[in-house]
Amino acid sequence: MMEGWLRRHLAEAGVAAEVWSAGTERTRVKPEAVRVMAEVGVDLTGHRSKALFELSDPWNFDLVLTVCDAAAEACPAYPARTRRLHVGLPDPSGRELAEWRRVRDAAGRVSMALTLALAAGRWPGEAELLRAADVE
Repeated sequence: MMEGWLRRHLAEAGVAAEVWSAGTERTRVKPEAVRVMAEVGVDLTGHRSKALFELSDPWNFDLVLTVCDAAAEACPAYPARTRRLHVGLPDPSGRELAEWRRVRDAAGRVSMALTLALAAGRWPGEAELLRAADVE
């Protein structure tokens, strides 16, 4: 969901950025994610789950944003020049669509906060993104 939100928000704000989404292991794009993102006009049908090491250059990022607590713990160490932020969002797997929507909306708020900071020419802090997530 985060990749879809970031691609949308960054494009709308005119912020030039490459967005890559990858996990610590390849799984699948869950149909619930596709469904709830379609409800807000973000098409995930062409997205696929990727492991970090499937990316062409997994060590050359300006920012690594983890949104899953397990990923934050398993995420490899990055060079000092890479900014790394973590915003723990609940995993809605196995839950009702209402929970998927709640997580979708939280991810959208995080994406918008990140986009607004980048559009203003600054890097956001983790606390700023956590406040934007507003998940209990």
